[in-house]
Amino acid sequence: MSTRRPTVIIIPGWRNSGPGHWQTLWSDSLPSVLRVEQDDWVAPVRRAWVDRLSETIAQAPGPVVVVAHSLGCITTAHLPPEVASRIQGALLVAPADPERRGVLADFAPVPYQRLPYPSILVASGNDPYCPVRTAGAYARAWGSEFVRLNEAGHINVDSGHGPWPLGLALLQSLGAEVPEAARAPEPA
Repeated sequence: MSTRRPTVIIIPGWRNSGPGHWQTLWSDSLPSVLRVEQDDWVAPVRRAWVDRLSETIAQAPGPVVVVAHSLGCITTAHLPPEVASRIQGALLVAPADPERRGVLADFAPVPYQRLPYPSILVASGNDPYCPVRTAGAYARAWGSEFVRLNEAGHINVDSGHGPWPLGLALLQSLGAEVPEAARAPEPA
């Protein structure tokens, strides 16, 4: 295994992660970050999203740790084995349920095979986009450590998640470099 710190790949979900979202804040504060930019954030097409994620992973100079939110989690699960082999670990946050939302139907069925790398799936008991039982089923199928948050919504800006220090600690546990400055809470 390489001693090089992995590149962090930020994978936003449907409609992207805007200003103030923890993914955007992390993109701006973590070293060695690549952020996936999709051509169409509103009407996603699985093949295009998977291809763009695959291209972004290929740009990384060594191993990668992926940080996916919502539909980004499902996109990650659809990666072909040759691309997934570059992943050292994954933080999968608030996965989407494409079988419940028509605009995301192209991402169904969701793969239910074990991921070939360590992963942590974080979900909330009151996420409006994916029932926690579905997120738990993903975690079991993917072989992910399951972290259930209470009353955390979709773990985004709307649910009060800005810098999200817990997420940074989970990311660091997967081998990503998280400088002290990124972990420090923002001044009030």
